[in-house]
Amino acid sequence: MQDTLDLPPTDGRRARTHVSRARILTAMIDLLQDGESLPSAETVAARAGVGVRTVFRLFNDVEGLHRGLQEIMAERLAPILAEPVHGTLVERLDQLVARRAMVFEQLARPKAFADMNRARSPQLQATHKIFVARQRALLLGHLAAVLPDDADLAEALDLALSFDVWRRLREDQGLSAERAERVMRRIARALAL
Repeated sequence: MQDTLDLPPTDGRRARTHVSRARILTAMIDLLQDGESLPSAETVAARAGVGVRTVFRLFNDVEGLHRGLQEIMAERLAPILAEPVHGTLVERLDQLVARRAMVFEQLARPKAFADMNRARSPQLQATHKIFVARQRALLLGHLAAVLPDDADLAEALDLALSFDVWRRLREDQGLSAERAERVMRRIARALAL
């Protein structure tokens, strides 16, 4: 057994950088979810309890900030998305709608922030494609055992349970989260019958 004294010492500076980075990203997500559409570096620094220079040193470009935000959101949402669903097609759709409503509500502001910059960011364009593909793969994976062999139905359900539909219901149509969830469930059930 190797003596622990042979291991390299922990780099305190690297550990502090990691902690500061996580605090900045958490502060940014919290500010976005609190309604700030474009939080300033000063506001983020104050919420994170770090200096403004630390924000600029750790995130010297928008791409790095977006990547970090996506990593944190993926970590937060992974347990929700990993939960299995059971039952008939309609029962599974109900479970998936409830789960997506919860996830999409948490994602709404950070995703809107990322989408504002997507047109000029190859990184965000690629990440958006991955996000859409992951939504589809999860949906079809959860429904594989009960979904009829109907390509049009699969496409319709993919669209009906998408983040874009959720955003349209919440923002453009002004529905509450509860009502948007009911409407999305009704669309999914209508397609399944």
